[in-house]
Order: sequence, then structure tokens, then C-alpha cells
Amino acid sequence: LGAVLAGQYKEELRFLLHTKIFDHKGVYFEGDALNDVVLGRGSETHLIEFDVHVNDQLVSHYRSDGMILSTPTGSTAYALSAGGPIMHPQLNAIVLVPMFSHSLSSRPLVIDSQSKIILGISEHNETDLRISCDGHESRMVKPGQKVSVEKNGQQLRLLHPLDYHYYDTLRSKLGWESKHQG
Repeated sequence: LGAVLAGQYKEELRFLLHTKIFDHKGVYFEGDALNDVVLGRGSETHLIEFDVHVNDQLVSHYRSDGMILSTPTGSTAYALSAGGPIMHPQLNAIVLVPMFSHSLSSRPLVIDSQSKIILGISEHNETDLRISCDGHESRMVKPGQKVSVEKNGQQLRLLHPLDYHYYDTLRSKLGWESKHQG
């Protein structure tokens, strides 16, 4: 910490995600996330239904427990535990990770970070769903509403010691140096 405070550091910029919950009446919530935006079941005990559009093109109709939309920074957190890929933090990409999908062909999808993603919440869902930003700001999403997710124009500035290396951190975090990797 002393070296960083003395000005001996390297700077790294990480992008954020910006999300909105909206319908034809207006915008109900806006939030930002460094790691991920998660659409979840809320109090539902069965699969939820939603469509995913990227840049106004339909990707798929999903029946699942939800969807994780992750930055490269968040790719080693919740998205990884749900089967998503590890993305280098300097990639300009977003990964969409379906959570326990009803279809075995539903797989994580990596897209360009400049894409605009719309989750269309089906009217067939019986109760309200939830959107959370980095697991903190959990908000209700009603059937028929939409959720947009896109890259935020602002970036987070990280300061690392001069001897910082991403792969050292990754090995440590994932236990790749352990003799008992499994």
C-alpha cells in the first residue's frame, strides 16, 4: 500500500454495466454494476420465462431460474459458479449465463460490450421477479416489463502495485497452485 500511496503503481480501467427496468409507462429503476446484473426468480418456485434480445435481434426465449449478465471483472464470481467462462479483465465483452435452464442447449454467450441487451419478461410469469446489481440493489420486475443492460460510459480506475499480475491473482483465487486441485 505504501508504494501505491507514494505514486508507484500501474493503473487499470474496468467498465461497469448500467441497467434499467422499464415498460411503456416509464423507467422504474436504474443501477450500475462492476461485476454482474442478475435476473432471478424472486419468490417463484418454478422456472421463469423471458426473451433476450441483443442489438434488437432475438437471441432466444429462456425458461430457467434466471440470467447472469457479467463483466470480465465479474466473470470469476457468480457467473463462474453458474458455468460461465473466465474472461480476462481487459476484454471488452459481456457474458450472458443462463441459470439452470430447462434446455440443455442453453449455454453461456459472450458478446461485444458495446451491445445493448434487452430482457423481455414474459406475461406468463405468475409473480414478480428480481433484478440485482452486484448482489446489492435488488428490485422487483413485473411480468411484461423489460430490463436493459449495457456498458456504462464511466469506468472504475484501479491502482495496482508495480509487481501486480492478473494471472497471479487468478491462480491464487482459484487455487490453481494447490496440490489437490481435484
